[in-house]
Amino acid sequence: METPRMPKGAMKMPQENSNINFPGAELLPADVGVLEERIGHRFTDRRLLLEALTHSSFSNEHRGERLPCNERLEFLGDSVLSVITSEHIFVRFPDNPEGELTRMRAELVCEKALAVYAGEIGLGHYLLLGNGEEKGGGRERKSIVADAFEALIAAVYLDGGDADGAVDGRCAVRKYLLPLIDDMMDEILRQWHGADYKTLLQQLVQRSEGEVLEYVTVGATGPDHDKVFSVEARLNSNIIGSGKAHSKRAAEQEAARQALELFGEL
Repeated sequence: METPRMPKGAMKMPQENSNINFPGAELLPADVGVLEERIGHRFTDRRLLLEALTHSSFSNEHRGERLPCNERLEFLGDSVLSVITSEHIFVRFPDNPEGELTRMRAELVCEKALAVYAGEIGLGHYLLLGNGEEKGGGRERKSIVADAFEALIAAVYLDGGDADGAVDGRCAVRKYLLPLIDDMMDEILRQWHGADYKTLLQQLVQRSEGEVLEYVTVGATGPDHDKVFSVEARLNSNIIGSGKAHSKRAAEQEAARQALELFGEL
């Protein structure tokens, strides 16, 4: 698969001061810096960030402002995502045949997975949506946040590289994308091998009436783009397992696995 190349001249970055005030700059959410912290990338060209966050419904309602929507970035982001994911699983699973790698990639880059990644960084909160999409729950709609996640990947890819190719934008993307992919890959492998620990634990608990199982997030450490969550599995308020991972979902699975070991089920 061919690696996406930067178009010549496309990465002539403006000076930082000239990038503060540009048409549409005021539309960026006031707290968009939090999103940048979560992905570990501070945009040099914030116009790319604005474009990645602009849904077509918003662009259509503000045609006089000539705001580009994120569909073109989504197109590029789809390719960048595929290349980075393919390369990563190719290296991580050196003994797996082509068919299994293809299946893995398909599950890692499908709409459902992208929506989960978007949720992990809270992307829906920052999107610019038209009134109809806003009222219709567009910020939580899988198709919208999944497409926006691909657009954000492209924006980081373009902003993180340079015109001469001396700096590869894929490095900036990998920094926040690979932890999300690894957590999802671990969950996919558990499902393939019949080891969905949370489901197994829930089935075990349901054998007795009145038992209350819950997962409680008790801590989060590290920078936003590389945060580690600590979760406890509690049965009737008693701690029966704990887990740490880059996502709450993966930490809950680890806590459930420890609980199953405690009960002698593993």
